[in-house]
Amino acid sequence: MQWNAASDDWHTTESHVDLRVGGQFSSRMEAKDGSYGFDSAGAYTKLFPHELIEYVFGDRTAAVEFRQSLGGVTVQVSFIPETEHSIEQQQEGWQAILDRFVKHVESLQSK
Repeated sequence: MQWNAASDDWHTTESHVDLRVGGQFSSRMEAKDGSYGFDSAGAYTKLFPHELIEYVFGDRTAAVEFRQSLGGVTVQVSFIPETEHSIEQQQEGWQAILDRFVKHVESLQSK
């Protein structure tokens, strides 16, 4: 909930995660002005700690890969796109969420 948003005018108001194969997740993302919101939910299908998280949500799938290197960890998200928004818009949104995740992790490390 602290970083799962594509921009500063959005936020995640609810989040539940059962991070295990077969475990469920759900979240609610809303515009801060209350003009729009949506729910997302799915289940984890594959987990390899510090390496891979795969999951299904609706009729789509996604994978989050973590690659350790000398400079840190690279996180790569692969997903089956939806049809309402362009692939470019979806890539930008997912990248913005990852960028917020990086800022969140860095802020924890500086404490």
